[in-house]
Amino acid sequence: MNNLKIIGSEEWCSFESFKIPAIKARIDSGAKTSSIQASNIKIFLKQTQEWVRFEVTPLQENKSISISCEAKIHSKRTVKSSIGISEQRLVIKTPITFGEDTFEIELTLANRDAMEFRMLLGREALSNRYLVNPSTSYLFPKYTKEELDIKYASFKTQKTKLKIALLASNPDLFSNKRLIEAGRSRGHEMVFLNVQQAYMKFDATEPQIRYRGGNVIDEFDAIIPRIKPSVTFYACALIRQFDAMNTYCLNSADAITQSRDKLLATQLFAKHDIHIPITGFANSPLDTKDLIKMVNGAPLIIKLLESTQGKGVVLAETTKAAESVINAFKSVKTNILVQEFIKEANGQDIRCFVVNGKVVASMQRQAEKGEFRANIHQGGSASNIKITPKERKLAIKAAKILDLPVAGVDIIRSNKGPLLLEVNSSPGLEAIESATGLDIANIMIEAIEKKLKFK
Repeated sequence: MNNLKIIGSEEWCSFESFKIPAIKARIDSGAKTSSIQASNIKIFLKQTQEWVRFEVTPLQENKSISISCEAKIHSKRTVKSSIGISEQRLVIKTPITFGEDTFEIELTLANRDAMEFRMLLGREALSNRYLVNPSTSYLFPKYTKEELDIKYASFKTQKTKLKIALLASNPDLFSNKRLIEAGRSRGHEMVFLNVQQAYMKFDATEPQIRYRGGNVIDEFDAIIPRIKPSVTFYACALIRQFDAMNTYCLNSADAITQSRDKLLATQLFAKHDIHIPITGFANSPLDTKDLIKMVNGAPLIIKLLESTQGKGVVLAETTKAAESVINAFKSVKTNILVQEFIKEANGQDIRCFVVNGKVVASMQRQAEKGEFRANIHQGGSASNIKITPKERKLAIKAAKILDLPVAGVDIIRSNKGPLLLEVNSSPGLEAIESATGLDIANIMIEAIEKKLKFK
């Protein structure tokens, strides 16, 4: 016991085997296992043994620096997160250095993007080495910003000549910040453009887009549209203007418009032999009873055509309730779709993230108890899932029909096989990156590079 060193609640450490010169760790004797931030986790075979390749962004304040690492898989372990979610993580062994001390520890690979620290050191690593003094920090070397700049100078990405604009409404949304970070980490100039602060000049010889009271927007190589439903009409006009100025748009205005029109999208899916829940659309209240029978009766789903994130979606559990809700919407001239309820799904659906005709990630969403909508914005939870070849084919086909290079395709499992629920042209990144550990934002930037034949 007398040989134990004192360690603070926060310390800088390094991993020579991974060429990580400095990473800040939270020292937590209450946690059993140590973990490090890891994304793009891929298992591969090396001389018949399982290894893992992953990326670490060691500085919380600078996600443009990413370090590729490889290690042999020591084991796989079920770990419960701080919010009570259990997940299976890969465990590796590697030497860690604190000041003059270097010793081997076990590390689980985890997505810690939402955490303040890129690393957590648990009691297994501390055992027989350190005592934690929670009232102090940085008893080992503490690095200034200037010292970190020197240590990470060789990792900084060289600037490219590619200029990409993110067209959205809120720069602080997780997805928007991740796309800006991903583009900058690849050396591109990334600019946030607020949809409602941009306006257009229509001219056959000199079309323009201006911004915030007269600034003419310079030419961009590409636009990433992240459009909220309430500004779809105006935003799509802007996207068409960018297209007229020969700027590549990751999702076109026509594709976004089609995906936002749930009735049109449903008709296109049915026309192209894509299986969907039985869906009805009617105008007159005289048709209500037959409309309900047409979708196999109550319980049934009633959707506003403009619904998103699960808002404007109602479950009518009885025929009487269904009649009342449908007729109420019709009385105020609101267009709705009526859809059969897939009871056997048990509040689960699958979100497939499609980029350039490939499903790059998929997650299962589970509705919270007492809720039928599995949307994350409605309290649903997400977990990684392996989809079937049939589900993969369905997701790719649905995105292709709407001509969307980037799409979130929602599928539900039924007794009749996978059914398409809807396609989202501005799918969120937070839940799917967290559930899968994949860097989806980086994949989207790579898709732009490929389209522009950028090297």
